[in-house]
Amino acid sequence: MRWGARLLLATAALALALATAAGTADAAFKAHGSVEQVYVTGLAARAQASLLDSGGGKVATKRADGLGGLLFRNVKPGKGYRVRLSQGGATSGALTVLSKRSAPPDTKFYNQTIPEKGYGYLTTRDGTKLAIYVHPPEDWTKAAPSGIPPPHVQAGPTPTLIEYSGYGYANPAGPQSGISIIANLMGFTVVDVNMRGTGCSGGAFDFFEPLQNLDGYDIVETVAHQPWVLNHKVGMMGISYGGISQLFTAQLQPPSLAAISPLSVIDATQTTLYPGGILNTGFAVAWAKERQQEAKPASPNGGQAWAYKRVQEGDTTCKDNQVLHGEAADLMGKIRTNDHYKPAVADPLAPITFVDKIKVPTYMVCQWTDEQTGGHCPTLTEHFSGTKRKWFTFTNGTHVDSLAPDAFNRWYDFLMLYIAHQAPITNSATMQAAAPVIYEVAMGIPGVTLPPDPIQQQPTYAGALAAFEQLEPIRVLFDNGAGGSQPGEPKPGFERSFTRFPIPGTSARSWYLKAGSALGDNAPASAGADSFTWNAHARPLTDFTGSTSTGDNGLWTATPNYQWTRNPPDSALSYLTSPLKADTTVIGAGAVQAWVRSSTPNVDLQATITEVRPDGKETFVQGGWLRANERKLDASKSTLLEPVLSLRAADVSPLPSDRFVKVTIPLYYEGHAYRAGSRIRIKIAAANGDQPIWSFSETRPKGKATVAIAYSKGMPSRLVLPVVPGSVPTGLPPCPGLRGEPCRDYIRFVNRTTTP
Repeated sequence: MRWGARLLLATAALALALATAAGTADAAFKAHGSVEQVYVTGLAARAQASLLDSGGGKVATKRADGLGGLLFRNVKPGKGYRVRLSQGGATSGALTVLSKRSAPPDTKFYNQTIPEKGYGYLTTRDGTKLAIYVHPPEDWTKAAPSGIPPPHVQAGPTPTLIEYSGYGYANPAGPQSGISIIANLMGFTVVDVNMRGTGCSGGAFDFFEPLQNLDGYDIVETVAHQPWVLNHKVGMMGISYGGISQLFTAQLQPPSLAAISPLSVIDATQTTLYPGGILNTGFAVAWAKERQQEAKPASPNGGQAWAYKRVQEGDTTCKDNQVLHGEAADLMGKIRTNDHYKPAVADPLAPITFVDKIKVPTYMVCQWTDEQTGGHCPTLTEHFSGTKRKWFTFTNGTHVDSLAPDAFNRWYDFLMLYIAHQAPITNSATMQAAAPVIYEVAMGIPGVTLPPDPIQQQPTYAGALAAFEQLEPIRVLFDNGAGGSQPGEPKPGFERSFTRFPIPGTSARSWYLKAGSALGDNAPASAGADSFTWNAHARPLTDFTGSTSTGDNGLWTATPNYQWTRNPPDSALSYLTSPLKADTTVIGAGAVQAWVRSSTPNVDLQATITEVRPDGKETFVQGGWLRANERKLDASKSTLLEPVLSLRAADVSPLPSDRFVKVTIPLYYEGHAYRAGSRIRIKIAAANGDQPIWSFSETRPKGKATVAIAYSKGMPSRLVLPVVPGSVPTGLPPCPGLRGEPCRDYIRFVNRTTTP
């Protein structure tokens, strides 16, 4: 998403000497200690230099990049390091390398001054200057049309939010993929910050390295120290990248952080990058390549275009900050090297391992069918044990549906209560008036309004806060796309709230694979098996071609034109329940447990869950993936309804060609009401074809394979789903209409039988 229009340009220079940056002694270059790093600037292109420890021992030797920048990573914290040129022997002064401790050894730099509006730079603990743009509340007028009543903004300090990512957030023309304009309409000042190594920010980029998270800590504390910040406390907001960064920052517990509101986030890098152990080349790899390209030094051929423009216009700080961009981490190299689970590498990049450290109030929204981050975010809820003030909203929908009206209202209420400390009624009229504009821009859907909100009807802050804190922490919006005036409008058909996740009263219901493409309540009495020809090219890679946001036939519009193709005969296996006797509500993950035999030692499998409706339509619900030679489960983490693959290299086990073995395909999360009379369908095939952006172009095997699935009392293949109690108050939703869930005419699929 791109929000806002060209904003006023204001530059501000900062000069700050930090203890971590040593004098240059007789060297012409400059060397600085950082957090487990040492960076060097001012070298000749390709000059070779060595890092020496306090005893003069050589730690590492490297060559500078083409701009004369050099970065030593993974340096042990300590004092007395020096950098020495290989040619001529010029040596830096002594350097201190900091540890990953959250609080810096000296906090004086938090007293630096940053502009209260416009463009500038913020200096972090290691002397790196990050590009920022401060949007005061009045900036809403530069993008919003006339006719919207202005928000009430009290005189003096304003409530302030931070939006932080590697996208072009600090771009003076408006943040790329940012949502600051919405917060301005709420009456907030927003500080948009480019991560180190991106745009006009200094340093070298790496994906959520510890130093990047510590930068977030420094940003929070520096912004909170500004005289124009209300109560000297700040919140964080953002969607996607700007949502994920909040989790990484908040785990460090910066003292001046008031609350966070992450939208459309991940639970772990692996569940988006390697779902089921299969590399997601469609979205995750493309995203990583884009980050690498944008982390390059700003030029006509790399970096972020707005940064190159500023350099051309004479921004010397932006120009100087490009020197270390050539030292960015090789993300694709890291992806290839870490194709199996390595706890030391993966866990620091998995919010599920550290969200228990988050102590501040939290409001989070995720979509089961998020086409970018994926539907695995709900696993975070049960690990969010560090705060009692936490609220989560889950719904079907696209990446942008974390801003859908019902979720939006609660987000606005949360920000007003926990950061602005004002009754949400204060600016509710402004938000109501702005809503149609927001949704026409964000989703290409006209006429969308916000529903009535009880919290916004409370006349006092105390009353609104008390009412909000009575809300159940888990909220599920069902049938998003069915509750508006037209199919696909981002409004739910109904909602339910719960005390915790997994949902109280959840039961594991099994449907067993049987002959005749059936799913039954019990394992079959007689043995049987079906087979299919595995072919990763049997269908297109994705089920959508077009704009992956708004615009003509955009994915975020009301009823995008999915091209959800069917599997050709013999290229999949399909199993179908009898018509359900009662409404069946599923909230959670689940799994497909299958006894599999393959002609090849490895095969990538995709399981797809759909609802086959009484009216002859079929609706996509959810999917799951498995690289079969990585089928071993992590027993310490797995449950029947939430199986977790080991994905360790040591647990790789080829499939035998002469017998069936049990495999578990973990399903991603769903919140779906299957109506009475509908049938639940499970389809097993090669990966690809059932997602709009996610795809898998490096599947195994490279050619075709024959895959068989057996079913009997001794080999009970089954679908297991988490069914929750409760009634369904609405009928079948329109088809098409459910957001993020394509719908098509149902056509029966006949399985090919084989010998068990």
